[in-house]
Amino acid sequence: MSKIAVVYWSGTGNTEAMANAVLEGAKAAGADATLFTADAFDASQVDAFNAIAFGCPSMGVEELEDGEFEPMFSACEAALNGKKIALFGSYGWGDGEWMRNWETRCKEIGAVLAAESVICNDAPDDEATANCKELGAALA
Repeated sequence: MSKIAVVYWSGTGNTEAMANAVLEGAKAAGADATLFTADAFDASQVDAFNAIAFGCPSMGVEELEDGEFEPMFSACEAALNGKKIALFGSYGWGDGEWMRNWETRCKEIGAVLAAESVICNDAPDDEATANCKELGAALA
């Protein structure tokens, strides 16, 4: 059984709803999946999981949230080389540039993107929720 971590930061609840759908998809596919907020996860935990889904909304000028999520993710980067991961998050403006930049960053550090990233404008609709469940299943 795969051990999956779903790690997220959410300001409005939209990315949290996505994280719960990712968790549900991973569990439905048979994984032992655990949900973490960004402040409850750190680099020392990376090796305890077969795969990790990271979720963060677009903030500021299309960037990751910089108070809790960015410092946590930066600290984890060295441990993500060769690690199976997936990315998700919501946005309220822009065109998803933050996600494209984040995907590039992950590829440059050697992380293995196991599924197509999921983004949604504001709250996840039925399609985005289904895509998040598929993302979780892909990690399992």
